[in-house]
Amino acid sequence: MDILLQHRSIRKYKSDAVSDEMLNEILEAGTRASTTGNMQLYSVVVTRDAASKARLAPLHFNQGMVTQAPVFLTVCADLNRFNRWCELRQADAGYDNLLWVVNGIIDASLFAQNICIAAESKGLGICYLGTPLYNAPEIIEALNLPKGVIPVTAISLGYPDHEPGLTDRLPLSAIVHHETYRENTDERINDMYREKEALESSAQFVAENGKQNLAQVFTDVRYKKADNLYFSEKLLKTIREQGFNM
Repeated sequence: MDILLQHRSIRKYKSDAVSDEMLNEILEAGTRASTTGNMQLYSVVVTRDAASKARLAPLHFNQGMVTQAPVFLTVCADLNRFNRWCELRQADAGYDNLLWVVNGIIDASLFAQNICIAAESKGLGICYLGTPLYNAPEIIEALNLPKGVIPVTAISLGYPDHEPGLTDRLPLSAIVHHETYRENTDERINDMYREKEALESSAQFVAENGKQNLAQVFTDVRYKKADNLYFSEKLLKTIREQGFNM
């Protein structure tokens, strides 16, 4: 519980190496995550080589932790392995559709979260990167991912070189609904976001970006509609090119 409640995203790392033994133990813990039908619809590409990380960095918008962390993991939804097994056993696989893309993404996400918790239990720091979904075709090419494999998330991993504060979260009352979903009235929304909007960091984001409120920072600066549409079309095209009927 302490590990979960004290989670921080680590973006600066010491140069200390992570041993093969420790990394393998962490990855083994990842495989103990829940998985669809015990099919383990995921794979991970481990990148340690400095030159390889440098080649990946632009695909992750040159975020510093890509090259600074001693270990960089690309976690993928992987239907290729299971489909190949079915093919070799004369079993007619029907796993090339939306349902199994979603199942693979869920499996990969659970695997990734177990990895993160295991790493933090060893005193390591981690940071999730959502960029694989933005630049999936480029990452597929860089990592030589076959048909049926889609990069879902990436994780930088190493010994922390800073100790950031805890990131704010919405109150539990905003997240939990009992028995049925409770309507998000204007009053409830204002109550949910009041504390977040009152943070000094939020006020700084608003001022730096010349916006009227924090919501506009998200919609107009961080995750713009035009960008969302562009990357959505790019991702859908990639999923189809990876052999899924969408």
